[in-house]
Amino acid sequence: MTVFEELKARGLLAQLTDEEEIKELINNGKATFYIGFDPTADSLHVGHFMALCLMKRLQMAGNKPIALIGGGTGMIGDPSGRSDLRTMMTTEQIDHNCECFKKQMSRFIEFGETTETGHSAAIMVNNADWLRDLNYIEFIRDIGVHFSVNRMLTAECYKQRMEKGLSFLEFNYMIMQSYDFLCLYEKYGCNMQFGGDDQWSNMLGGTELIRRKLGKDAYAMTITLLLNSEGKKMGKTQKGAVWLDPNKTSPFEFYQYWRNVADADVLKCLRMLTFLPLEQIEEMDKWEGSQLNKAKEILAYELTQLVHGTEEAEKAQESARALFAGGGDAASMPTCKLEEGDFLNGTIDILGVLVKAGLTASRSEARRAVEQGGVTVDNEKVTDIKTVYTPEVFTGDGIVVRRGKKSYKRVVM
Repeated sequence: MTVFEELKARGLLAQLTDEEEIKELINNGKATFYIGFDPTADSLHVGHFMALCLMKRLQMAGNKPIALIGGGTGMIGDPSGRSDLRTMMTTEQIDHNCECFKKQMSRFIEFGETTETGHSAAIMVNNADWLRDLNYIEFIRDIGVHFSVNRMLTAECYKQRMEKGLSFLEFNYMIMQSYDFLCLYEKYGCNMQFGGDDQWSNMLGGTELIRRKLGKDAYAMTITLLLNSEGKKMGKTQKGAVWLDPNKTSPFEFYQYWRNVADADVLKCLRMLTFLPLEQIEEMDKWEGSQLNKAKEILAYELTQLVHGTEEAEKAQESARALFAGGGDAASMPTCKLEEGDFLNGTIDILGVLVKAGLTASRSEARRAVEQGGVTVDNEKVTDIKTVYTPEVFTGDGIVVRRGKKSYKRVVM
């Protein structure tokens, strides 16, 4: 199976400008391609994960990746899929976030002069190098003349923002991204851009600009957005985004996110996000009932290993099994530490434990959770709201307190 056939079989391909030409380039390792990452936070998240995996797949097939950090475009903010204006960041915030991205990307793709595997080395560039010091008049005369406002206003990326009012600042984003492609084409021979399916309009702008300015062909391909069976973007929890930075989303929480995906989504995630052979995944298609939990464990382990390494993946898996089956090493679970001041007359009741652990917002909410039978401590259901604990209970590994199926904390002194 060629790399293009595999991408198609995994359900990764959405829209392509020229399928036959793109197939020819990536199958023969002739693509120098880029994916852009705007530094809107100090960590990459699950929304970036599939793009990083695609870069890795294509680099393994002999193609050359360019990771473009948006130190320039990040100062404007991509309006795609937005109903409101993005929060404006300072130059210092953007530069800090760019540095954080660089470290995380190195886990997925190989940078440097040469690579240990013999694959084409990836390069990382920052569009701040050519965007921040632009002469506006020269830019508009040289680049803006090639863009039709009428056509831009029909672009999908602007539709939601048009309802509330699209600022002229955001309206420039498509031109800036298109200019990125032109600069990368001229400087590095970049002949292809990949990105999420919500970027299609912006990407077409780049291929058209290269054709108009240079009379050359360049290509664009979008990746299927990672949606759950309800049509919602994956990678969000009640707490917010699922981050790749272990200090923002612990390896255990990252593992648990994938361990808890819906039955209807597990095989799709295995195909789109893991590097497991398709034959192995197709075998899992026959699994039913409790076997699907095994498939979820495989998914969670594979993705945690990719992002955080084998050791952290094994610890997270062990801790998850400890949570549901009792026993095992629970050391890497999300942890809450109690202080002596949390104890009244040498004890703390279950309601206080739930509030301190962040599993409920108030004692009244904690009371309802206990009375409804939704609270367990070390896998034993707690039904009495007057249950109390002494400090000794929380020494060593402490106790695992769970509310419902998916909310839990290890509580220690």
